[in-house]
Amino acid sequence: MLTIGTIVMGAADVRRAAEFWSGALGYVPRDGEVDDGWTVLVPADGGGPGLALGRSVTPVQERPRVHLDLYAAEQAAEVARLVALGARHVDWDSYPEDPDFVVLADPEGNRFCVIDTTHG
Repeated sequence: MLTIGTIVMGAADVRRAAEFWSGALGYVPRDGEVDDGWTVLVPADGGGPGLALGRSVTPVQERPRVHLDLYAAEQAAEVARLVALGARHVDWDSYPEDPDFVVLADPEGNRFCVIDTTHG
């Protein structure tokens, strides 16, 4: 059986990306510090997959094939918190009529969704 151990994202500035995702998810550097070229963040409580950030010069895809879905019971509050940490809203032309998600981008431009888990 396989399990997801680490999700990997590219970043031009690994330290900035690590600061954002640590604040967003409550993760900490697995090795105690953040390296400029590669770091792995893990849940502070020890449970769940890690998020690896590696230096990349590849441009961010406008419509990435892989992205993160973050689940939130209080979507609006979490979106506001993430924006305060440096995320930005993405103009997304593919929202359904009654979306349960909001598309954001981290400070590196990597897109992710905040899913409203209370959406009926």
